[in-house]
Amino acid sequence: MLDMEKDNKVKEKLLNIYQRLRDFFGPLSWWPGDSKLEIMVGAILTQNTNWQNVSRAISRIKEYNLLKVTELYNIDEKYLAQLIKPCGYYNLKAKRLKNFINYFYRLYDGSTEKMFVRDCYSLREELLGINGIGQETADSILLYAGEKPIFVVDSYTRRILERHKMIQCDSNKDSYEKIQAFFMNNLPKDHNLYNEFHAQIVMVGKNYCKLGKPDCQKCPLSSI
Repeated sequence: MLDMEKDNKVKEKLLNIYQRLRDFFGPLSWWPGDSKLEIMVGAILTQNTNWQNVSRAISRIKEYNLLKVTELYNIDEKYLAQLIKPCGYYNLKAKRLKNFINYFYRLYDGSTEKMFVRDCYSLREELLGINGIGQETADSILLYAGEKPIFVVDSYTRRILERHKMIQCDSNKDSYEKIQAFFMNNLPKDHNLYNEFHAQIVMVGKNYCKLGKPDCQKCPLSSI
């Protein structure tokens, strides 16, 4: 009985956080992108950089009419690296993007319909087997492009939960799985909810729950 009451309090607190953030920021309608392919490309390019730089890189790809699976499959990796230069680590990201596109083209003929009809966790294992695709990137592809009910975890998520003493991770190694399970065990399995919740977390993390100087007084979660 006590464990059930504790679980209910956790669920209630998480939904309270979600509602407060949504009331404060409004609906955010993530992920930016005109197509599932653009969302997947963005998920790879956004590693270790901000979205403004990624947007500039994607705009350059679009400018040359190259945001197509066949074009990205056939494009020279060094040329691609120069196109995506604004997003930083461009040589490494060009390689990672090509790795993903090769997989996507060869296994699924570049079809998101064929790819996302697969079971979420089987597909996740495939994505994690691609050199350069980690958990956050794989889950971003699954949630935002594939509309699969899987929660995306990032540094903002961990920081906010730890500062509000909702979770404690002993190491970076176990933090992703532990935090993801914390959300998915205490929220309905709903990709729309996961999508919007993660977007709200990013907003409060970027603007208030900052790494160095958090602005706790103005934060919409200050009273929790």
